[in-house]
Amino acid sequence: MTATAKSLRAFLDAAPSVALVEVAEARGSTPREKGAWMLVSPQRIFGTIGGGQLEFMAIDTARAMLAGSSKRSTVMEHVTGDPVPARYLDHTSETKDSLTLDIPLGPEIGQCCGGRVEVAVRNVDEAMRADLLAGAEASDAGRPHVYVFGGGHVGQALASAFALLPLNVVVVETRADALEGMPDNVVTRLTPMPEEMVREAPSGSAFVVLTHDHALDFLIVAEALKRDDTCYVGMIGSKTKKATFRSWFLKTAGGSDEQFAGLICPIGGDAVKDKRPAVIAALAAAEIMTALVRAN
Repeated sequence: MTATAKSLRAFLDAAPSVALVEVAEARGSTPREKGAWMLVSPQRIFGTIGGGQLEFMAIDTARAMLAGSSKRSTVMEHVTGDPVPARYLDHTSETKDSLTLDIPLGPEIGQCCGGRVEVAVRNVDEAMRADLLAGAEASDAGRPHVYVFGGGHVGQALASAFALLPLNVVVVETRADALEGMPDNVVTRLTPMPEEMVREAPSGSAFVVLTHDHALDFLIVAEALKRDDTCYVGMIGSKTKKATFRSWFLKTAGGSDEQFAGLICPIGGDAVKDKRPAVIAALAAAEIMTALVRAN
């Protein structure tokens, strides 16, 4: 079971009574897009539809529904304590187990996005629980893959940064001790030939290379650059290291200038002159995530 599905199952197992809150329509400037969802139990929440007063209102509404209260404006109180105006309810879709809120994101609710959102609130039955878990598994399986070669200081920091993002992260190492302490939702691979992991990676993967050995870096990067379906290929290092790699890649590894042009080195850009591992990891994670989002 994937990490998200595990967390979701734990939430559902601890909450016999749950409501699904989903953005049914989003027009104009809104905190989240159509399809964004969250789960609400009497004590906890799972996920988000964007926070702010919109989310507080939706949570109050969901908990009122779970408690069996009337779903009219006298029950769904704004976080300020004022009743939610009845015009924000689409009563045509209101049933015992579901309703839709039609909410302008303006001064009426203390939010200034300016758009308008329809939020569907539904009681979660057993069939819906199964569908949510299946969806979580499928969503995780479809996440982009990021391969981090090297579990040193920057590799550890990158793994921690990536662990917070919707990615399938694999850290590859030749040294067993360098894989210790990785986040729980990061896959680790111990292998004497890390370049083989490049060949096995799915299409659209991102590769970031920062091993303890420059020669090993070169082998891995060469494999990645020779693929024509990568999303990102990055190598930690200086302009000198990049130039040395280029010479080797063209003269010895059978690479081309066109392939070499796909290499990002140094990773994270050079606008910030800070070589602390956590800073490098933050900059590189943002760079890699940008490349993945643009590719998809």
